Amino acid sequence: MNFTILDWSAIVAYLAITLFLGLYFRGRSSKSVDDYFVSGRNVSWWLAGTSMVATTFAADTPLVVTGLVYTQGVAGNTPGVGTRVNLGAAVMMTVFLFARLWRRSGLLTDVQFAEMRYSGKPAAFLRGFRAVYLGLLMNCLILGWVTKAMTSIVATTLGVSDHSALAICVFFLIPFTGLYVALGGLWGVLWTDLFQFALKMAIVIGVAWYAVSAAGGMSAMLGKLAAMRVAAGPNAGDATSFFPDFSRPLTSEALWTLPALTFLVNLGVQWWAFWYPGAEPGGGGYIAQRIFSSRDERHGLLSVLWFNIAHYALRPWPWILTALAAIVLYPHLEHPETGYMLIVTRYVPPALRGIVVAGFMAAFMSTIATQLNWGASYLVADFYRRFIKRDADEKHYVRISRLATIMLVIASAYVSAQLASIRSGWEFVLEVGAGTGGVYLLRWYWWRINAWSEISAMATAMLATVFLRVVTPFSGTGPMVFAKTALTTTAVTTLVWVVVTLVTGPEPEQVLLSFYRKVHPHVSGWKPVARLAPEIAPTRDLGRNLVDWILGCAMVYLALFGLGRLLMGPAWKGTVLLLGSGICAAALYADISRRWGVETAEKSSTEAEVLS
Repeated sequence: MNFTILDWSAIVAYLAITLFLGLYFRGRSSKSVDDYFVSGRNVSWWLAGTSMVATTFAADTPLVVTGLVYTQGVAGNTPGVGTRVNLGAAVMMTVFLFARLWRRSGLLTDVQFAEMRYSGKPAAFLRGFRAVYLGLLMNCLILGWVTKAMTSIVATTLGVSDHSALAICVFFLIPFTGLYVALGGLWGVLWTDLFQFALKMAIVIGVAWYAVSAAGGMSAMLGKLAAMRVAAGPNAGDATSFFPDFSRPLTSEALWTLPALTFLVNLGVQWWAFWYPGAEPGGGGYIAQRIFSSRDERHGLLSVLWFNIAHYALRPWPWILTALAAIVLYPHLEHPETGYMLIVTRYVPPALRGIVVAGFMAAFMSTIATQLNWGASYLVADFYRRFIKRDADEKHYVRISRLATIMLVIASAYVSAQLASIRSGWEFVLEVGAGTGGVYLLRWYWWRINAWSEISAMATAMLATVFLRVVTPFSGTGPMVFAKTALTTTAVTTLVWVVVTLVTGPEPEQVLLSFYRKVHPHVSGWKPVARLAPEIAPTRDLGRNLVDWILGCAMVYLALFGLGRLLMGPAWKGTVLLLGSGICAAALYADISRRWGVETAEKSSTEAEVLS
């Protein structure tokens, strides 16, 4: 594309706003490590939640979704089916079962949990290992695949080679992002995320509009897709279907069809068994960081609830519609992920090109910003401060935090150059975390989980993933091989950590008591410990939390399907589904309000008794 002065003005204006926000919040982030990494624990729910959504809305997301829908149909990106949207059940569980527990913990990072819940050298090893493993290795992998996606976008929009596009990302965009992150800390990240999310949503909605218009409008596009299915013969699926064709064999793979085995793995296993950034079972990562930064437990819970609604119900459809248009406009793409950028370059009006590029820069930089700040928090708080230099002042650790940010910028550039594809990056992340989710869920609710449970789960999942990639015992196309690998890794990992938990001893009594008194987990799985702390009123909210979890999942998924039906028809189905979503939302709101009212009254009564 040829850029005009107007295009460059839009890009420069976007960069200027983000840099201004970083400079503006420099003073607030420089006081202490708490201010730098968790914004002094004074963030409102809407700001924290929007920042989570902005972080997951990376430059690679529209490209990956286009590839999934192009090859597997809409079913490749809908709940219980699509890899990303399916993980909503895990994050909704974080809302009602874990967000309040995380906020009560008072931690700076979720990695610190190891030495709060466990003890001795195993706990110290777990904390140090996870700090480096997640903060450096896994974080750089995520940064790498996001950078690779942006490289493709820059190459397409500017008409330069991949090497030149990578150089632009590595030597300008990432360092620029690192600059405002290093200056503004989490406060700068949060407010730039808010601005970037609004810009990104406006852009993807606009691209979807022009894509569907180029395909002849919604009715014409759906008609062409139906005609293409007929022309492709009996081995073609319905690209617009929300679910796979269950009349086919489990292992059947056809055009625009998600294999049923992959569907079963996603629906029955992935949401609870897999570790994935932003959808960790039990919470964690930058989701936990935003909860830590929230003003109180209520703001922490509401922040993740808003994230679920915006991320899983509102965001996906602009990408899905653009991907369906790509099937019609470019029916024989060798690399389906390129379909999105082909539509942008050929069908978006020239007058909007600069804004579109700024939107992609926002998508890229919002993810990079969070990953840099989140990764640096692990390296500084959980490795450097814990194991290298423990007695320095806060200003020293803030300076080291900024240096760690710069180091991550350099490391991510190298990883990006080594990745074969965007999809290969996030599939590896899913595989290497398969089977570990059960530990992350139960460590809050079962006193018997110990440090060796986590260590054995992580080690087994990693070794199994590497072994299966080297030996390659499974056949089939990408989704089938992934499903088989994930099932195998999950089964082996789960078996190993359960056995290890039962044959090793529990954590020391004083450690368990300290955790129980501070976090107040549900009493059923902590009865031996609860008996030693009779002064703590037992918490018995698991049943109601599970009901709220089911209501939350229903609310989000009904809203997602309802919006899809309103867009693609029939409209009456969409209306009914949205009505169902509204009923679930009303029930959820009533329960949350009632429970918080009771808890507030009990807290006020307790405080009054203490004062009297």
